[in-house]
Amino acid sequence: MNLTKREFFQVLGAGTMAGMGLGTYAEADAATAANGLYDIPKFGNVSFLHMTDCHAQLKPIYFREPNVNLGIGSMKGNLPHLVGEHLLKVAKVRPGTAEAHALTYLDFEKAAKRYGKVGGFAHLATLVKRLKASRPGSLLLDGGDTWQGSATSLWTNAQDMVDACKLLGVDVMTGHWEFTYGMERVKEIVEKDFAGKVDFVAQNVKTNDFGDQVFKPYVIREMNGVPCAIIGQAFPYTPIANPRYMVADWAFGIQDENMQAMVNEARAKGAQVVVVLSHNGMDVDLKMASRVSGIDAIMGGHTHDGMPVASIVSNKGGKTLVTNAGSNGKFLGVLDFQVKDKKVTDFRYKLMPIFANMLPADKEMDALITKIRAPYEAKLNEVLAVTEGTLYRRGNFNGTGDQLLLDALIDVQGADIAFSPGFRWGTSLLPGQAITREWLMDMTATTYSYATVTPMSGATIKTVLEDVCDNLFNPDPYYQQGGDMVRVGGLQYSCNPMAGMGKRISDMRLNGKLIEADKSYMVAGWAPVAEEAKSAGNKPVWDVVETWLKAGGGKVAARKLNMPKVEGVLPNPGYVA
Repeated sequence: MNLTKREFFQVLGAGTMAGMGLGTYAEADAATAANGLYDIPKFGNVSFLHMTDCHAQLKPIYFREPNVNLGIGSMKGNLPHLVGEHLLKVAKVRPGTAEAHALTYLDFEKAAKRYGKVGGFAHLATLVKRLKASRPGSLLLDGGDTWQGSATSLWTNAQDMVDACKLLGVDVMTGHWEFTYGMERVKEIVEKDFAGKVDFVAQNVKTNDFGDQVFKPYVIREMNGVPCAIIGQAFPYTPIANPRYMVADWAFGIQDENMQAMVNEARAKGAQVVVVLSHNGMDVDLKMASRVSGIDAIMGGHTHDGMPVASIVSNKGGKTLVTNAGSNGKFLGVLDFQVKDKKVTDFRYKLMPIFANMLPADKEMDALITKIRAPYEAKLNEVLAVTEGTLYRRGNFNGTGDQLLLDALIDVQGADIAFSPGFRWGTSLLPGQAITREWLMDMTATTYSYATVTPMSGATIKTVLEDVCDNLFNPDPYYQQGGDMVRVGGLQYSCNPMAGMGKRISDMRLNGKLIEADKSYMVAGWAPVAEEAKSAGNKPVWDVVETWLKAGGGKVAARKLNMPKVEGVLPNPGYVA
């Protein structure tokens, strides 16, 4: 992409969201509200619609955005590491608007009650159809983490999401959590369900033996006479972040050199627009954009950052846009290009929030979802307890939803300490809402969610915390694997993200007493990646937590967050206490 500096700054403002005040559409019907949010002018002759990280959420949900998303070093104060009012300022979004609620945690409970739930495939389908009608030839890109994150996706072996995505009209897809269903299941879906309908692309997944491409690295689709290449970038650290045995024959990695080769090859074949559909995580995408030339845009996922403006990255070949479309079906990104003389000359980008009460449900999709859920409704809707406080997951160090899991693991299993993975998927509940089996599965549903109790020395506990902390806060994005810090129950500690590797964690205490390096502690956890865990006979974590919920007398008090003492990085626009 070769826009002038003046042109780039002119279009920056076009990527922001229009402000809609709390009262503007409070009394309006859904159609009027939708017109205020969703009627965006057509621009250019090439359009991409982008969804990512829906985590199998077919129905509308509540989802609280983080108040902690730290950026350190060169990433401090830059997207995506801005929260609350800091993010709204960059996005040029007024506080108290519907968009402010979609983007931030601010006034979450009040705004959630006012604006209602977000996402839902039936409501997303309505918007997709509307945009495809106004943008003939546009392509719907799915950035992955689509087949995992709900009870029905687990119980149907991902078939519910496969069927929903085909009906939605997904054109091109890449993956990450998809691979946790195993190589055979992924290939079965790609080669049978998706054949002739959805292209699954990943330039960085190859066979271990001969280095052959497992999937197509890219596809070229013509849009209004313009050849457009979409290159896939699957999550590069799948065999590390998830069980290796599930993808035993496949190699992953970032693979910049191969990405450059694929860009060059696509250009040589006549592609006038090159877009990377990425599951790297945004910090990795930003670095890749600076190292690989010839990419017009990287439309990214994995880190669940809903970005209301496109970041513009310079490289030796020109400039590359980097976007991210959030998670849980909350957003749909729209990237319009003007292509003249075989190159991109201008663009418009908009991140559109999906408010379920402002977009009517698409009847066909709604019927499919009803059919999918019918055999499971009673089980999904069983009330396990009622929460007295807001439950959420997002945040670098902890969330009240994970705190609930930690408290349950310690109490039921008699552990001293508990760890819960730093997953970013999972839905939110408001005070007074029922904790159903569906919500519990939204927080825990993976193909390897075994609950464990393991004796660990104090030295091992520190090593675990240091390793995860380096993954989150390494100053080089290529050494980050996404996700958040492991959530910790029972143990108090201090964390200095700016310190060197192995020196970020200090002052670890249990019940006020310093952890002893050579002393053994019983540590509960779940979702172990070791292959032997699948045959160890451990209960799934949802069974352990369900036992705890049912024993609580019907109510769960607001959870008190166990947060580390954060040192060396505050104040920071990515951290609001």
